[in-house]
Amino acid sequence: MRFRLLTIFALVATLSVVAETVEKSDSVVLRPVTSSYELSFGGAELADTYLTPLIYRGESFSFLYDRMQAMKFSPEKWVMELMIGLEGSRTKNPAGNSTMWEAGLSASWSMMRRWHLDDKWTIGVGGFTGLDVGALYLKRNGNNPASAKASWTVGVKSYLTFKFGMGKVPVLLRWSGSIPLGGIFFSPDYGELYYEIWLGNHSGLVHGAWPGDYLRIDNTVSMDFGFGSTWLRVGYRSHILSTKVNDITSRMVTNSFVLGISSEWISVRPNKPIGNVARVISALY
Repeated sequence: MRFRLLTIFALVATLSVVAETVEKSDSVVLRPVTSSYELSFGGAELADTYLTPLIYRGESFSFLYDRMQAMKFSPEKWVMELMIGLEGSRTKNPAGNSTMWEAGLSASWSMMRRWHLDDKWTIGVGGFTGLDVGALYLKRNGNNPASAKASWTVGVKSYLTFKFGMGKVPVLLRWSGSIPLGGIFFSPDYGELYYEIWLGNHSGLVHGAWPGDYLRIDNTVSMDFGFGSTWLRVGYRSHILSTKVNDITSRMVTNSFVLGISSEWISVRPNKPIGNVARVISALY
């Protein structure tokens, strides 16, 4: 009797191990891409002593593409994010008789370690690297009307999400922020013409970026409302950039309302079957 019980126990244990092995071999990790397209519009404040000592105020607008996905290695713990943005501002001086324009293009990539605090809260912290190029244009400065901007930075980025529901509508509340800690940025000397740079005066144009001379703070708070496979995003974004080098002080501040759409999609190879069991790991929650 005892021998039969041991035989049955060994058989059950063996079948359990085999079933678990088959399940693991058949399981596939699916990492959906969370992509969003956002439009922002709001107020802007521009100041650049290379062009003028006055502060210009007006409107800002921007377009942002945001792509998040769990990393291929350890997808439960690590996520990556790609952001590409295009922005512009139209501002006036205090008298209202002069216009300063601003345009910029930015791209950044980040990788963050995340923790699921519970089934609703998720937090992520990591690093990023980014490139930014742009220019300010003041037509009334006929001799030197533009101030070019360019930088490459690395820094800290983080996000926090809270998932809940409003009736039958799922809602995702999200905060994200970043601040550069190092890098390089471009700036001419005070009063130096770009024509002089074009002639070959290239000394002193590249400067080390750190929060003491290059301070940039980006914050976004948004809410995603789920309607089927598409989510409606509304939120608020603030952007502060302040630089001080070569006796030139530059400041760009925007506060914007965000409106966009987001969705999750999965890319599946036709020649690679999913298998009997699939684990879906989202980048946000």
